[in-house]
Amino acid sequence: MGKISKISIIASFFGLWIVSFFSNKIQIFLGFSLIFTFGILHGANDLLLIKKNNSPKKTYNFIKSLLNYVLVIIFCAILFYFIPGLTLILFILVSAFHFGEQQWIELIKNYPKWISYSISFTYGLFIFMLLFIFHASEVEKIIFEISKFQISNTLIPLLFNCIGSLFIIAIGYSYFKFEKIRVKILTELFYLLIFTVIFKASSLIWGFAIYFILWHSIPSIIEQMNFLYGKLSFQNFITYCKSALIYWALSIIGIVSLYFIFKDKQLFNAIFFSFLAAITFPHVFVITKIFNKK
Repeated sequence: MGKISKISIIASFFGLWIVSFFSNKIQIFLGFSLIFTFGILHGANDLLLIKKNNSPKKTYNFIKSLLNYVLVIIFCAILFYFIPGLTLILFILVSAFHFGEQQWIELIKNYPKWISYSISFTYGLFIFMLLFIFHASEVEKIIFEISKFQISNTLIPLLFNCIGSLFIIAIGYSYFKFEKIRVKILTELFYLLIFTVIFKASSLIWGFAIYFILWHSIPSIIEQMNFLYGKLSFQNFITYCKSALIYWALSIIGIVSLYFIFKDKQLFNAIFFSFLAAITFPHVFVITKIFNKK
């Protein structure tokens, strides 16, 4: 168990303890505050990552990269707005792979892609289902607000069981096939136990914020800093934040503008999730390319 993971465990349970003094509305406010800071920050340096990834080839073109990145964001936003149900499913699938990919970096570096991808994907999906199963009614309500589609109250438990079974098969095969990752598998199963406690004891937004920030965004920022600057240091973190500032600020301005333009709650939910999905899709592609290169 690494130092960062130990800190994440302590911080996670501290987060559970501190919000026990606050109402659900304050928890939502705190959760979104973290998502809008560290959450968006971890994806705000994608163009710099693209430049670094292409630097040996000397083919990097900032204008072309920026244009392509913006076009992908616009396309995803339009897709989410006009077919929200289908795009929401795609958003969950892509995000699930991204979460699992971050958690299982060792597999991507050292093992066949079909093994690393299957474990990463099923692991990320299981985390989503673990969160959803404890807040099923709220998740069903959000899905209806976004897509106008009422899902059955048996769907989430069914998906939880199916995805859990697929994940068990994937890690079970890997556990007996690859002896060197047995400790990693047991460690990740222990983390899943921690996530279960967190998701069960917290609200939907706060539980997601704890995982998204402490277990995904911050570790991702550390990985990006190592990739960009060669090591983790306070000075490199300041440099990282400075280079991300303009893109982070534009994202925040965009979200705040949407809030004031679309004050109707149901309409804003659809727009808000489309915005998050739009900035997530290209980010996942960039990070996957970097992991594969490493």
